[in-house]
Amino acid sequence: MTDTFKTIASPSSEILFKEKNSKFFGYAFPVTTEDEIKLYLEKLRKQHSGAGHFCYAFQFGTDTVYFRANDDGEPSNSAGMPIYGQIQSFGLTNIFVVVIRYFGGVKLGVGGLISAYKTAAQMALEEAVIIEKTIDIHFQVLFDYKNMNKVMRIIKEKNLEIISQQMEESCQIEIATRKKNTEMIFDIFTNLFEVEIKKI
Repeated sequence: MTDTFKTIASPSSEILFKEKNSKFFGYAFPVTTEDEIKLYLEKLRKQHSGAGHFCYAFQFGTDTVYFRANDDGEPSNSAGMPIYGQIQSFGLTNIFVVVIRYFGGVKLGVGGLISAYKTAAQMALEEAVIIEKTIDIHFQVLFDYKNMNKVMRIIKEKNLEIISQQMEESCQIEIATRKKNTEMIFDIFTNLFEVEIKKI
């Protein structure tokens, strides 16, 4: 079972690709929500207020993948899909790639556009630092305060990440573990007396 995925560590530096007087600026951003995408697009539209096209593609998720490609007025499938093709060829997810075009007066034709958008997207991704992350599953562990020590001992032994905790008379801790360890972790806590575990 694979429980890792590739994304980028931080936004890439701006790249510029020129083709027959048209300028293509490429950017790549790590994202996890569509709201982040809207914010990046707003920022880029202000920065490049004279540009004609803001074409992009994004992808979220690991088991269930959600993606979109946008041609922003360019001929159908000449911009968004070539950009998305680069996301796929780099094997990335949780990523947003934008290519902004300033028209230079010479028409490139559909083939020329596909090639230019693909190249600009590729250059943006080559600028980025690609990292591998684990797919983590979150659990909520519920227990009485008196059982704190045995719960904490397992968290420490199994090197689990604590996301949040509430320590009162009755306690709850949110933990995260790598996907491949989920059954084992679930079983350990399920077998503990007076401790309840739920997948979030």
